[in-house]
Amino acid sequence: MLPSAYHVPAALLFLGGGLLACFWGYRLFRIVLGVYGFILGALFGSQLAASSSSAWMIAGALVGGLIGAAALYAAYFIGAVLVGAGLGAFLAHLVWGAWKSEPPLVAVIAFAAVGALSSWWFQRVVVSVATALGGAWTALVGLSAIISERAARRPPGSDIWIEYPASLALGRWGLLVWILLGVCGAAVQLRRKGGGARKGKRR
Repeated sequence: MLPSAYHVPAALLFLGGGLLACFWGYRLFRIVLGVYGFILGALFGSQLAASSSSAWMIAGALVGGLIGAAALYAAYFIGAVLVGAGLGAFLAHLVWGAWKSEPPLVAVIAFAAVGALSSWWFQRVVVSVATALGGAWTALVGLSAIISERAARRPPGSDIWIEYPASLALGRWGLLVWILLGVCGAAVQLRRKGGGARKGKRR
């Protein structure tokens, strides 16, 4: 959560970071991990601050973001496994969210384990697809927060903006846009990697 006056800069971070992950996730994997670590750390850190103090919320978001960015940046060598596990947990929330319920912990763990194992065996493909889909979703979260007043969630009687990326309600057309953008991002990443390999062989 952040003071509502800061929701546009925060949404721009979601949008820019999402597009970066969507189209350059594999090539700039360490940077993407740092960006997502910052976002997750900021979301968590701001929750620890008192909602009545804008300064403490901002400070909590910055400190949490820096810690999260450093943690995921340092975890580069196991980043693929983390991304696969994160994608699995995210898909579990999407599946159960279709029935407007929270997934049980066992299901989240199972989905995360399958994602982690898949990323270990098929690292390049899983990282490209995961960062493309995750980046597309993050970008849509940011875009929605910029253009829609409903996306800037404010509890009644407060001036606090709260964003829950996994709970974004896109609707049928929004889901189609997410899938198409994710597929385009994955295709660009995989084609770019393949093009580089072909050039190397010619040399």
